[in-house]
Amino acid sequence: MPGAMRTHSTAELRLVDATMLVVGSMIGSGIFIVSADIARHMGSGGWLLLVWVVSGIMTLIPAISYGELSGMYPQAGGQYVYLREAYNPLIGFLYGWTFFLVIQCGTIAAVAVAFAKYTGVLIPWLSEKNILFESGGFKLSAAQLLAVLQIAVLTHINMRGVREGKHVQNLFTFAKIAVLLFVIAVGFSIAANPAVIAENLKTAWVAMRATVSGDGRMTRELLTGGDLWTAFGLASVGSLFALDAWNSSTFTAGETHNPRKTVGRSLALGTGLVTLLYLLTNVSFLAMLPVAGDPNATDALGRGIQFASSDRVATAAAETLFGGAAAVLIAVCVMVSTFGCNNGIVLTGARVYYAMAQHKLFFQQVGKLNRRNVPAVALFVQGVWSSLLCLSGKYGDLLDYVMFAVMLFYIFTIWGIFRLRKLRPTEERGFRAPGYPYLQILYIALAAAFCLNLLVNKPQYSWPGLFIVLLGLPVYLYLKRQRELA
Repeated sequence: MPGAMRTHSTAELRLVDATMLVVGSMIGSGIFIVSADIARHMGSGGWLLLVWVVSGIMTLIPAISYGELSGMYPQAGGQYVYLREAYNPLIGFLYGWTFFLVIQCGTIAAVAVAFAKYTGVLIPWLSEKNILFESGGFKLSAAQLLAVLQIAVLTHINMRGVREGKHVQNLFTFAKIAVLLFVIAVGFSIAANPAVIAENLKTAWVAMRATVSGDGRMTRELLTGGDLWTAFGLASVGSLFALDAWNSSTFTAGETHNPRKTVGRSLALGTGLVTLLYLLTNVSFLAMLPVAGDPNATDALGRGIQFASSDRVATAAAETLFGGAAAVLIAVCVMVSTFGCNNGIVLTGARVYYAMAQHKLFFQQVGKLNRRNVPAVALFVQGVWSSLLCLSGKYGDLLDYVMFAVMLFYIFTIWGIFRLRKLRPTEERGFRAPGYPYLQILYIALAAAFCLNLLVNKPQYSWPGLFIVLLGLPVYLYLKRQRELA
């Protein structure tokens, strides 16, 4: 098989494990906060839910389509391998380069800091406001140190073997599913507010953007025509990011039982479950809080979803029922969610760098396994870079920049299915992308429109993302030259 690599462990991951890897990597802190930004962009419950529905469709289509690629290349590395096989080593490297530099390590840093911030609600000393060291423009907070500690602990656990990592993943994923089911159940029952529901239904399809000026004045702008769809695309950035990391089980295909079928099934089951949970969670938010709000209001109902304190929509919703105890309750929930999320991301990401090193496109030592048959050096390098991003405080900017690039690589990968069906029609697949070619064309059209919207309306985010990708070109040429001279 072209580009084949040896699997680097026994097949520890079964269908339940692989599915929990997908679910656990997807559910982080985003679902608890992202809806505030969507609500400011769109201004009504119907449009808020539609953003989540469309984002869910844009996640489900590639997820079920990747099953065909995972059936063809059931190896460590996932999307990196698919791009390499569908196009050439350069395209695969540019993805792997961006994945390491920003996508995966930036996400690990962001999730670790989110864990630390919510821990600070319970233990104030660990708050981001507790600055331990300051010099020039650099600040080191207790929250940053806790974030680095979390990364170190999860890296150590996953160095001990896939079995240890999957046990942690399954435990925390089942716990966070229970958390979301609790939020949904409360919103559909005892916390449902008839007056709020009536208000949200009355204005369900009145799209109105809310902005706050520097002097604190709020303005609302009725959206129609092109402005409406531009706002819709910009609102989708947060929901798509909250639904990302769905491709995690593809990275560990080499450690999965019967990967030709199991990986594809885990992607479909995992993304389907998370999409449904996220949609129902937002319906429960709409039953507890009005969409529109005033940033100067003194209570959660007055601020609404749009201006929930620090965008913590789940905390605001819980506050309507539990009062002051809501902050502590939701803080514990988010801590569980982010810890499990980061475990999945740490576990899976290292397999991409391992695969790159096998092709001599990363440090040679990264392509080696420890005595427990896991890529320990890859895990260590990932942990170090993620920790440095935590300490720099720039991971948020990098993630804003790279969402454009993430979608661009998804487009390339889905188009790769068309290329591989033409180039290698007889190669064993084990699973064929459902709805081919119509669903895949629909996804490419939606994703291309999303990217074009960012290029035109958020150039400060999209062009730097493209620049980060292209920075990998001279690195690739250097590595290729070194390989030829070896």
